[in-house]
Formats: sequence, structure tokens, C-alpha cells
Amino acid sequence: MLSETIGIFEAKTHLSQILEKVESGMEFIITRRGKPVAKINPVEKEKTMSQKEVLDGFRELRKHYNGEPGSFDIRAAIEEGRR
Repeated sequence: MLSETIGIFEAKTHLSQILEKVESGMEFIITRRGKPVAKINPVEKEKTMSQKEVLDGFRELRKHYNGEPGSFDIRAAIEEGRR
């Protein structure tokens, strides 16, 4: 990722242009009196799941449930999802 250092005044004056460059993948470090105080970088795109991925996840979850009341351990499923 390309990075550029700019002063606060320049960042304030050219914010629109800076944001256009950030959208294309560039990163800016903003300085005050030569010392870094902030970083502007692109936001990571959120991962979206396809309908097939969601259905596959439910099918996998269903393997752990055999249909008897109380046989599905919700706490274990939650903990598994945290891994």
C-alpha cells in the first residue's frame, strides 16, 4: 500500500482529493509540526456470504442436531462460532 505523509493544513485544504486517493488504496499519515498524529487508510470491504454459503452453514449446523429436544447445545454452537 502506498503511503504519503502530509501536514494538517494540506490535509484540510485538499481533503476531497485525499479521499479519492484513499479510495483507490493509498494511505496518508497526517502530521502536526512534523510529528505523526493520524492515519487515513481505506476501509476494508465487508465480506458478504452467498446464499449457498449460508445454506451450507445451516446444513453443517444441522449435522449436530439429531432432532431430540435438548440435543442441540446452543452454548457449544456459540463458542464454535467464536473460533
